[in-house]
Amino acid sequence: MAPTVERKNINLAPLKAANVPIFFIVGGPGSGKGTQCDKIVAKYGLTHLSSGDLLRDEVKSGSPRGAQLTAIMESGALVPLEVVLDLVKEAMLKAIEKGSKGFLIDGYPREVVQGQQFESEIQEAKLVLFFDVAEDTLVKRLLHRAQTSGRADDNIDTIKKRLHTFVTSTQPVVDYYEKKGKLVRINAEGSVDDIFGVVVANLDKVTSKI
Repeated sequence: MAPTVERKNINLAPLKAANVPIFFIVGGPGSGKGTQCDKIVAKYGLTHLSSGDLLRDEVKSGSPRGAQLTAIMESGALVPLEVVLDLVKEAMLKAIEKGSKGFLIDGYPREVVQGQQFESEIQEAKLVLFFDVAEDTLVKRLLHRAQTSGRADDNIDTIKKRLHTFVTSTQPVVDYYEKKGKLVRINAEGSVDDIFGVVVANLDKVTSKI
């Protein structure tokens, strides 16, 4: 049996009362979403949260929960969605205390149920920004990145497996939010500034109503 993580009772009242806009950011490795998130943060003053970073930080913190998460990952099991959501909630509450104007939740949701759980427990996302790049382009970008980073594990087979996993797990999420009319599909094959121009045009429509 996989190790479990004790969940905390989190008071979400301050977060709900703030009612700031929330945007989900979806895109494969090499899609350039990290660069775009940095530009969005600089222009709109939003808080950028990555569920993967929050997990890594919790493990590094040496907390009892971090130790439980390490045990789960070492056993080969997946970290429960509820635990990832707790980490996101806590990070959002800390940011609200500091006066956050809204959130970019990066690499989230990875599954439809994760998005549904987030929206039912916290609030609905305003938009889902999907940085759409052809698989061939992503492979080329990641191979180029591997040459400069010196990461030996970034060979073409490993990269293709990672991309295949991303595409198959993310497609249902993309379809779900497209049907809800919340998905913004951004062709992320152009220049950084051209892509950002499309991002701004879409965010301005939503942020002007807030």
